[in-house]
Amino acid sequence: MAMSKTEESTGASPCGVWHTEPMSSDQKPRISRRIAAIAESATLAVDAKAKALKAAGRPVIGFGAGEPDFPTPPYIVQAAIDAASKVANHRYTPAGGLPDLKEAIIAKTKRDSNYEITADQILITNGGKQAVYQSFATIIDPGDEVLLPSPYWTTYPECIALAGGKSVEVFADETQNYLVTVEQLEAARTPKTKALLFCSPSNPTGSVYSPEQVKEIGEWALKHGIWVIADEIYEHLLYDGAEAPSLPVVVPGMADKTIIVNGVAKTYAMTGWRVGWMIGPKDVIKAATNLQSHLSSNVSNVSQRAAIAALTGDLSAVHEMGVAFDRRRKLMVKMLNEIPGVSCPTPTGAFYVYPSVKGILGKEIRGKRPQTSAELATLILEEVEVAAVPGEAFGPSGYLRFSYATSDEDIVEGITRVAKLLGEAK
Repeated sequence: MAMSKTEESTGASPCGVWHTEPMSSDQKPRISRRIAAIAESATLAVDAKAKALKAAGRPVIGFGAGEPDFPTPPYIVQAAIDAASKVANHRYTPAGGLPDLKEAIIAKTKRDSNYEITADQILITNGGKQAVYQSFATIIDPGDEVLLPSPYWTTYPECIALAGGKSVEVFADETQNYLVTVEQLEAARTPKTKALLFCSPSNPTGSVYSPEQVKEIGEWALKHGIWVIADEIYEHLLYDGAEAPSLPVVVPGMADKTIIVNGVAKTYAMTGWRVGWMIGPKDVIKAATNLQSHLSSNVSNVSQRAAIAALTGDLSAVHEMGVAFDRRRKLMVKMLNEIPGVSCPTPTGAFYVYPSVKGILGKEIRGKRPQTSAELATLILEEVEVAAVPGEAFGPSGYLRFSYATSDEDIVEGITRVAKLLGEAK
């Protein structure tokens, strides 16, 4: 195969393999391939577009953001105000986190999960995303495979790729309530499999694995020496009697190969405060702390003090938010299932619904025939000014994610608009 002039001048082969010939500075890529390969967060992009349209005066209703619409409880805000006036909080503190916050996490983890840990098993991070990134960066080497149940949160595959790993998607559709089985995981396992990402309650589906399913998956991982990164950020958002036990509690043998990621964002309506944490084996936490010491150093002390107040306070505000989320969940599921061509399982966790819209795709709606959920989401935004995130952001096409972390009024108005539009499908 002949090389193009561009390939000859840059040293790139047709297969994308780069030669070792020197390049002049103006020929080198401006952005590293590693960073250029990262996709923008689809959920944040949809939310930003909805907010921009609102700011421009459009009556947009956004169901894109995974963010409680409640304010942070006042007692937490007051703790931050008090902390800001203390000079000690104006200085550097240990990169791994304030000792007082680690003690609060120890007590909270025992209270909520019956899991006993020590301070040297904890690293405080700038939100849950940093915990996810550092977990993969700490245990994954180039070429390692990570089993990624799909639908998945948009950030997981990007963090895996940044660590040099390869995501191996394991898809479970609505007929399985979006829950993968051990049989599916085993079929995807290879000698290169290093880890499994496990998120329950799930973003984007709201599905929750039963204690029996958690045990089965944990025992399978233990048998094959597979690490588990367990995202427990939605642990308190449960409905209809659902339980979300911590995997190393159900399968104690997995304690040495499990990293738990968590934070205050969802439970306490503190998305903007940026406090998360990792819990894991001491050597992993030490290595991740070394990474963070160069990456970002300590998390904001004021935010850490606010997190202490959140974790040591009672859960009454959390329960109040949960009552509202439960009501909105039922309302949104009911309204979506009344739309012909839409099938919406009832989630038992988090604050998302994940309806299948495969029955709509390919039909004509106002002169257009959306073939993918991405095209359908664009049509919905353009025609009735409702923002939802398409399934392509989380795995296969054919689905939309709606967040019900918004007002009852917006749910009624927004889903009514969507129902009217989709009702025109023919």
